[in-house]
Amino acid sequence: MKIGNLILSGKVVLAPLAGIADTSYRIIAKQFGAALVYTEMISAEGVLRGNIGTLRLFNFKLEERPIGVQIFGSDPERMASACQLINKLKPDLIDLNFGCPVKKVVTKNGGAALLKDLKLAEKIILTVTKASGVPVTVKIRSGWDQNNLVAVKVAKIAEDCGASAITVHPRTQEDGFSNKADWNIIAGVKKEVNIPVIGSGDVFSPQDAENMLDRTGCDAVMIGRGSLGNPWIFSRTNHFLKYGELLPEPSLEEKIKTCLEHTELSVKEKGEYASIRSMRKHMVWYTKGISHSKELRGKLFVLETLNEAKETLHRYLLQLKKKYQTL
Repeated sequence: MKIGNLILSGKVVLAPLAGIADTSYRIIAKQFGAALVYTEMISAEGVLRGNIGTLRLFNFKLEERPIGVQIFGSDPERMASACQLINKLKPDLIDLNFGCPVKKVVTKNGGAALLKDLKLAEKIILTVTKASGVPVTVKIRSGWDQNNLVAVKVAKIAEDCGASAITVHPRTQEDGFSNKADWNIIAGVKKEVNIPVIGSGDVFSPQDAENMLDRTGCDAVMIGRGSLGNPWIFSRTNHFLKYGELLPEPSLEEKIKTCLEHTELSVKEKGEYASIRSMRKHMVWYTKGISHSKELRGKLFVLETLNEAKETLHRYLLQLKKKYQTL
């Protein structure tokens, strides 16, 4: 798939998961075959004000490429100025968030609120595409609510304003992440535009990815929640799409090994204190569904150091091995 002048090696990409998809998460996703990754959602105002927390969010490493930086806001000129600052880091693309349903974003007319003001949405896309030195893409939802489904309209506007691709998450702002994603919305958008369409929503397995591609005709699949503690979804999906063969789920040893590699990457990036606290939830996701994981969770949520994490997970692995050897 080609987005502007950017050629992707595959059809499976990582979603811009706010509060989750930091550098370490993105590197792991890339190692397992994500064809494209995105930064966490970044405030255009935070960029322009030089907010330290915001500036950290759009730093990235060479091994993360190709990478898109996702921004949100409601002022066309301010968003274009933020885009020009971000372009100094030479990301592979800029993504405009018109889909975030979170209250603190939409109350400032950002994210999915722009689906209620298509003239403003149009002005933002046009202004940012003119200011950007890299391809600009747009991520949308199906609409504000079921009475205002505007995905096709917004996609056409985006294409006419110079956007290089559109990502469609077929739930409304009102839905949040409840209800089933309506893939027919993605199919409807694909029929009406000529730019690449990336489908998003309810992809939790290689079979889901194949079904989305087949049912909607979309050019690529974006995976978000399905990747939590499960970077294998990228490699397994790539293999399934190419060969039609479903690779086995990772072993417990593989899960713990990758979990600790992810944790070590995070520690190098953020330091031990902040990393271990942010990685606790990831460790729970990596070990979800494993025997006695409920007992393990209590220990993971009080970890303080990398050594404690290693000891706890290795001890858990040994205990399970001994248990099954005696059965």
